[in-house]
Amino acid sequence: MAEAYIIDAVRTPRSIGKMGKGALSEMHPQHLAATVLKAIKDRNHFDTADVDDIIWGTSAQMGLQGGDMGRMAALDADYDVKASGVTLDRFCGSGITATSLAAAQIMSGMEDLLVAGGTEMMSYVTWYGASLREAGVKSAGGIGTGNLRLQEKHPQTNQGVAADAIAAMEGITRAELDAFGLESQRRAAVAIKEGRFDKSVVPVLDDDGSVILDHEEYPRPDTTIEQLAQLKPAFGMIADMPSRADGPTFRQLVNQKYPDVTIEPLHHAGTSSGVVDGAAAILLASKAYVEKSGLKPRARVVATANLGDCPTLMLNGPVPAARKVLAKAGLTKDDIDVWEVNEAFAVVVEKFIRDLDIDRAKININGGAIALGHPIGATGAVLIGTALDELERSGGRYGLITMCAAGGMAPAIIIERL
Repeated sequence: MAEAYIIDAVRTPRSIGKMGKGALSEMHPQHLAATVLKAIKDRNHFDTADVDDIIWGTSAQMGLQGGDMGRMAALDADYDVKASGVTLDRFCGSGITATSLAAAQIMSGMEDLLVAGGTEMMSYVTWYGASLREAGVKSAGGIGTGNLRLQEKHPQTNQGVAADAIAAMEGITRAELDAFGLESQRRAAVAIKEGRFDKSVVPVLDDDGSVILDHEEYPRPDTTIEQLAQLKPAFGMIADMPSRADGPTFRQLVNQKYPDVTIEPLHHAGTSSGVVDGAAAILLASKAYVEKSGLKPRARVVATANLGDCPTLMLNGPVPAARKVLAKAGLTKDDIDVWEVNEAFAVVVEKFIRDLDIDRAKININGGAIALGHPIGATGAVLIGTALDELERSGGRYGLITMCAAGGMAPAIIIERL
C-alpha cells in the first residue's frame, strides 16, 4: 500500500460548552470548523483546488450542525469549490474515523490530498436539544433514538451510569478515580505552562480580526484532591430515572444484561469529560503529492482499526481496539511511546492502563478530556494532533490513539513520527 503522510495538525482552544458562558458559544459551528480549515491552509500553502476531499466528524448533526459541515465549512474558509466535503458520525470516535478514512483513501491510491477533522459545539447541542424538548419533540436524537426493539436486544444506558457500572465490575474505587482526575488537571496545567500545545492551537477570530478565544477555557489547575472528594456523584439520581415514560430505569437497563452488578455512584464533574466547544483539522497527503508540492510530512499513518464491544457498558472498546490495531501494525505495546486514550470518564483510562499494563508516564502525558474537555466529533482529531506534538517534543517514534464511542465502539490509529 501507498504511504499516508500527516503533514500538519491544528485545533482551536476549547471553550466552556454552555450558552452565554463559553467564548465560542455564540459562534456558528461552520465558522469554528472554517477556522481550522483556514489555518491549516495558511500554514502549509497548498492549493485548495488540489484537495480531493474533506472528511469531517460531527456527532450531533442537528440544526446549525447539520447540512454537511465538511463541505460548508470549506466554502466558508475560502477553499476552491473543487474541494469536496463529507460529514460522518461515529459518536465520540468521529474525529479518529475521519482521519482513518482519509488515510485509507490515500493508502489505496484513490486520492492524494485530504483534510480530516471534526467540530462539535456542545453549547449549541445542549441548547438545541433543550429547545426541542420544550417544544414537545419527544427525541432530540442520540443513543437508541426511541427504538424500543433495539433496546430489548441491546439495552443502552446513560454513559455515566455505564462508567459507574464498569467501576463496580472492576473494583475501581472513588479514591482511585479522583486521583486520576487530579492527575489529568496537573498534567494539563504543566502542558499549558510549558507551551506544549502552542504548535497546534490556533486562535479563533471574529470577522473583523479580533480575537474571540486564544487559550483553553476549561481547565481548573488549582483543583485539589480534597475538592474532588467533596463533589457529589453526578449519575446517582440518573441511574434511578426512567429511561423513557413507563420504561426501565437506567440502572435496570444495565441489570438486564448484568444482573449481578451493584452500581454505586462514583463519577462526578471532576472525573468525567468536560463539556466544551472546539474544532480540529489534520492535513494528509500521498508520497506523490508530497514530492510534487514540497510539503514536509511530520508523521505517517501505520495502521487503523475499528471494533465493536458490549453496547450496554459501551465504554470498554478501547482495550480490544488497541490490541487489534497493534496486531495490524505488527507492533507490541512496548513499541508505543505515546498513548492517547480519551478521558470520557476516569474509569475508561484507568481500566485501559490496568488491562494492558501500560506505563502511566506514557499515557495522556499532557492531560486529557477531564481537564481540557471533549468536543465530541472533534476530539479524535485533537488527540492525534496532541500525540504528534508529544512525539516530536519527546523524540518518541510511535503513538497510539483510541477512544470509546457510544454504541460500544472504539476506533484506533497508530502514527509514526518522521
